[in-house]
Formats: sequence, C-alpha cells, structure tokens
Amino acid sequence: MTHTYDELKHKTVAELREIAKGIEHEAVKGATQMNKDHLLVALCKALNIDTFVHHHAVGIDKAAIKGKIRELKKQRDEILGSDDRKELSGVLRQIHNLKKRIRRATV
Repeated sequence: MTHTYDELKHKTVAELREIAKGIEHEAVKGATQMNKDHLLVALCKALNIDTFVHHHAVGIDKAAIKGKIRELKKQRDEILGSDDRKELSGVLRQIHNLKKRIRRATV
C-alpha cells in the first residue's frame, strides 16, 4: 500500500509503528522506541516519500516574472552604486509587488 506524507502525518504513533513493522529498512530500526516526529521522518525515508509539500504557481508565467525580478535587481544594484537614489524606492516596490504576485498564485 502506498502512503502519502499527509496521510502518515495524521496517523497515531501506534499506527505508524504498525506500518514500520512491515518494513525492512535501516531507517526504521528501533521504531518501537521512536516518538512520532522521528518515526514519521524514518518512515518517509524508508518509503521514499518527500517530507514536504510542493507548491505550484497557477495562472501566471512564473518564469517571466522571475526574469523581470532579476532585471529589476540589476537596476537596484546600479542605483545603489550611484549617488542618485530617487528611483530606488520605485524599483524596490516593483520587486516586492512581483514577488507578492507569485506568492498569491501559489497553490
């Protein structure tokens, strides 16, 4: 039976230990002595499950926005290198807004 990280995370320690009994892997040796946090990590390692959730940006062209952010950061560095810093706050605000747009589109 295949498991997901979320599924395992919501199980009790007793259920996790029961799953670990059926697995022959170095990571789950001593599973009866592990607490839930350590047991969850060991099970994920033994079952080759990612221990984090992957997020995806939906509805935007993330690569294009990141390219624009890189350009704005170059502009920011040029402004910081010069004596005239009138445009700095505008560039920083644009970078902030683009990053916020990516975060809002993340699911």
